[in-house]
Amino acid sequence: MADLSQARVLMLAADGFETVELFEPRKALEAAGAKVTLASIKTDPIQGMKGDINKAETATPDLTLDEVDTDDYDALVLPGGVANPDAMRQQERAIEIITEFMEDGKIIAAICHAPWLLAEADVIDGRRVTSFPSIRTDLENAGADVVDEEVVVDGNLITSRKPDDIPAFNKAIIAALEEELSDEPVD
Repeated sequence: MADLSQARVLMLAADGFETVELFEPRKALEAAGAKVTLASIKTDPIQGMKGDINKAETATPDLTLDEVDTDDYDALVLPGGVANPDAMRQQERAIEIITEFMEDGKIIAAICHAPWLLAEADVIDGRRVTSFPSIRTDLENAGADVVDEEVVVDGNLITSRKPDDIPAFNKAIIAALEEELSDEPVD
């Protein structure tokens, strides 16, 4: 089992997140020792969904987008769902957070519809990515090389297609964090 006790991971989500795409990666990361922080538009509980029509569990954010300092985190995880990334991509601070992570070369992992946020942040031109089929044209129009694979790792960028891909998605995030943390100088 990986030891990610020094890893600090930020997740961004809003109402309409796909529950398994938030809870399963968070559970895997925490099991590996990472500290995971959830940020949203507000700190009131956000509504999770199972598919696009069935309400599921809620999650309570730890802080708002405006409170996020990207220097405090090693990786960013973006769960999907349809409504969640659509709401998030309209938040200027969410897009700034993604841009800051990309500029710093930090890990960004997005699953399902969450790569919409990467297109909105204009950070996927020339990058190899995957996503849920319905947004692939949007990603191509943003300049990405879109493929149909369960997980795609292109440098610091990790993308997956759907809930069935979560095990591979989690494994890729943990491996990237292990590599990133092993490259950091020891205090």
